[in-house]
Parts: sequence; structure tokens; C-alpha cells
Amino acid sequence: MTATYGFTATMTALPGRGDDLVALLLTGLDAGSPAASEHCLVYLVSRSAADPDVVQVTEGWTTEDDHHRLFAGEAAQAMVARIAPLLAGESVYTDLTPVCGKAAL
Repeated sequence: MTATYGFTATMTALPGRGDDLVALLLTGLDAGSPAASEHCLVYLVSRSAADPDVVQVTEGWTTEDDHHRLFAGEAAQAMVARIAPLLAGESVYTDLTPVCGKAAL
């Protein structure tokens, strides 16, 4: 499969809550969660080297429709509800058109 849609989400956790935010975002890989879907080809959680409370998620999906369909589901919406209280402000989203690349962790 090839990723045709992607995005990054940059989030700033409340002071000292970066670990909690990262741990919660990593549950997105659990069975039944959107990132565990065969349509999610990239799910990378990263932190700023300068500020551990700044966290970024990079995702790559087979299609934009697949992403939106899974993100509208109960599991994704439950995660969003749990993330909100950890954030110091609004997340910044950037849509991407994947070209080529590699990920191996």
C-alpha cells in the first residue's frame, strides 16, 4: 500500500505533562485504535529536543477518506477527549501529500 495523505499535528502539553501526552498518543497504536488500522502506514510520535512538552505526531494514510473515516470513529474521538485536558493550547495541523520516504524504528 502507498500513503496518499498525511499530516502532522504539533501539540504543546501543559508544563511537565509531555510524558503523559506521549504515553496517551502511543496508545493510538493499540489494537482497535486508528493507527493500528491497515490504512495507517505511518504513525510517528516525536518530541522537541528543546522543549519536552512539545510533541508532534506524523501520520501517513492510504487515503484522506480512510483517515477521516477512522478519525470519526469512537476510539479516535475517545482519545481526542483524553488529550484535550493535557494541552496548553490549540494543536497546529499541517496536511501533507506524501512523496516518498522510509520509516524503520
